[in-house]
Amino acid sequence: MLQQTLGISEVMNHRIIEVIDYQPQWLFDFAKEKERIISVLTSTNIHAIHHIGSTSVKGLCAKPIIDILLEVNSLEALDSESEKMASLGYLVKGECGIKGRRYFQKGGIQRTHQVHAFLADSPEAKRHLAFRDYLRAFPDVACKYGEIKRRGAAICNNDVDVYIDYKNSFIEEYEAKALQWQLT
Repeated sequence: MLQQTLGISEVMNHRIIEVIDYQPQWLFDFAKEKERIISVLTSTNIHAIHHIGSTSVKGLCAKPIIDILLEVNSLEALDSESEKMASLGYLVKGECGIKGRRYFQKGGIQRTHQVHAFLADSPEAKRHLAFRDYLRAFPDVACKYGEIKRRGAAICNNDVDVYIDYKNSFIEEYEAKALQWQLT
């Protein structure tokens, strides 16, 4: 048990990596959050808001975090509205390691939502959408990905970097296939 290996104060600050069965509620959670984001940001800067990540693929197990891709016309305009995202409960994280991205987290240590904002039609936005669409179109690949996710969660000892590294080669392989598939 986690509490036996960590002190009680560490438990409160330790993220649990959990992969659960697909939840139809995730579609509603995304739609609700999309409306909240639209209600505070300048509409002329929003190009599109997409549900991405594993929670957006029907039947795919996932960490229960709603991933949102926000495509904007101007990152600078989005930066000027960061306090509006904060008013929705998001932690404003800037690029957070990915050039050309603006990243927002909600829900504290056990986050519930993540917003990845990129310029409209950027290679990063296209990559996220291609991978999502590929998993939706090829349920056998999504199933294989789900198995990898469950295995990764089981072996990572709640270390998100280990979990991400475990999935990385699969994601890279199938993102490349997804981008090629979209060209056909």
